[in-house]
Amino acid sequence: MTKLSNIRRWHQASLQRSLLFYVVLPMLLLTGLAIRFGLTFTNELVISNLRSDLELIGRAIRVPISDALLKQDTATIHAHLESVFTIGRVYGASIYDTDGALVAATGVIERDLSDSQLASEVVRTGQQQDGYRSVSGQSLFSHFLPIIDRSGQIHGLLQISRKGSDFEQSLDRLSTLAWLSWLALALLSLLIMWRGHKRVIGEPINELVSSMRQVASGDSNYRAKVQGPVELQEVARGLNQMLDEIKRAEQQLLQQQKQQRHIEQQLKEKETMAAIGQVVSGVAHELGAPLSVIDGRAQRLLRQQPDEDGQRQLQAIRGQVLRLNHMVKQLQAFAHTPVASWQQIALPQLLQQAIQGISYELQQDEAMPEILPPCPAINIQVDVPRLELALVNVLRNAIQAATQRVVIVAEVQQNRLHIRVQDDGEGLANNLTTAQMMSPFVSTKPQGKGTGLGLAIVQQIMQEHHGSITLHNRNEGGCEVTLTLPINLMETH
Repeated sequence: MTKLSNIRRWHQASLQRSLLFYVVLPMLLLTGLAIRFGLTFTNELVISNLRSDLELIGRAIRVPISDALLKQDTATIHAHLESVFTIGRVYGASIYDTDGALVAATGVIERDLSDSQLASEVVRTGQQQDGYRSVSGQSLFSHFLPIIDRSGQIHGLLQISRKGSDFEQSLDRLSTLAWLSWLALALLSLLIMWRGHKRVIGEPINELVSSMRQVASGDSNYRAKVQGPVELQEVARGLNQMLDEIKRAEQQLLQQQKQQRHIEQQLKEKETMAAIGQVVSGVAHELGAPLSVIDGRAQRLLRQQPDEDGQRQLQAIRGQVLRLNHMVKQLQAFAHTPVASWQQIALPQLLQQAIQGISYELQQDEAMPEILPPCPAINIQVDVPRLELALVNVLRNAIQAATQRVVIVAEVQQNRLHIRVQDDGEGLANNLTTAQMMSPFVSTKPQGKGTGLGLAIVQQIMQEHHGSITLHNRNEGGCEVTLTLPINLMETH
């Protein structure tokens, strides 16, 4: 279990690493480059603003200072220099002649600019210059402007300085804030990526993997949960649909195999019954003639025998011969090959013929079957001898099982004819199924009382007529046997 969990965590970590290397890190790298570019741009913008501020201040006082310088009005010059300190953070302002000698100053200044390259460049070109300079141990941003008289001649320099550390500190604070923000963004992105992956992707994927392993272990009824993003939901639905299709295919295969086994069993039974039928037909044919001879000789001896005991013995012989003849007839009926000799007959007439046929076998204490009215007055197109034989066999079983009464109920329901034979006996045996009772040579009667072919013959005849036979115990007691025929075999009278 621990190994499986480690494998799952490894696969999940693999996907997380892919998201980290191909999504999060490139995003953070681009963000860092953007911050770097922004800081550079901000630094340049600050310097530009610093230059513009000092240039505006210089241009504002340059003309009055030029006039005062020409008049040697030191007081006016100092007044204008002092006014500079009211505008922004100016740390020094000074006036120099064209040779770099100091004329007037206030604040942090440089005493001599004779060696200053910037000052020389301003005097030579007449263009303003600026840059960072170290004055009295401080880093200053100085802006030099030429002092031009009204005739356009340069006769001095104006230097205005601001402390560079003020801007450097602001930029440092801005840079520190930017990189701290970037670091916080990176940590937050990693946290969101880890949590989002686990919640949105990791858990649904683990559920899918768990579902696949559950199915692979043999649980074909397990289905994956449909959750997570739409794509993973589609995967889960596809997996469940595939499992459903496999389940249906397995069920269809099992059903086909079951049907095939059933067909093979039916074929085997038909082949067996065909073989039995051939043997039975031969046996019945071979037994028929000797039994007729024995019965004829017994009748002759019976007429010639005056002794009562001898007559009783001959009657016993004839009784056994009669039982054997009945068995031969049953064997012949079982081995009968259907022929298309169907005839039309009225249902009441068919039932009366069956009762008449069984009446010859009745003992003194056995019940005579009766037909309960109303009996449908319809004609049916059937193989009359065969269907009469089926009725006789059913009636014979009912009479043998009944205590006092056997009734026949005929009715038409849902385009089918139902002939029900009911008795008031003990009912069907519980140790045999209906299919077993209708199997050949299976009998619940005492030894010597039945052949076990009666119901098998009835079932065979009903199949020939595209009908069916059913047996069940009645709630009132006794058994009910129902012969069902399709309505298309009948015509109304």
